[in-house]
Amino acid sequence: QVQLVESGGGLVQPGGSLRLSCATSGSIFSIYAVGWHRQAPGKQRELVARITSSGGTDYADSVKGRFTISRDNAKNTVYLQMNNLNPEDTAVYYCAAARLGWDYWGKGTLVTVSS
Repeated sequence: QVQLVESGGGLVQPGGSLRLSCATSGSIFSIYAVGWHRQAPGKQRELVARITSSGGTDYADSVKGRFTISRDNAKNTVYLQMNNLNPEDTAVYYCAAARLGWDYWGKGTLVTVSS
């Protein structure tokens, strides 16, 4: 089992920044990748960014150049730095870990971008 706990969400003005954290614990040696997903009201959940165990990263086109995913192996924590936020980024952000698929999920943290 793998446990994931997100933190760092909140209210931010358009153009602002937030950093989300995903603390992982449990059988993390079996994990291939950790990803940040988001679900906006009335929309399907989408993958925003992911980082593999070897450090490779991928981003959704909508966040490229604005969001950066990174990891601190000593702290077993994955971060999502979000810059130049806009109202369309408002969503619940979930951290998930993959072995074969996205097998483990956190409970999410709400990000609201509004003036």
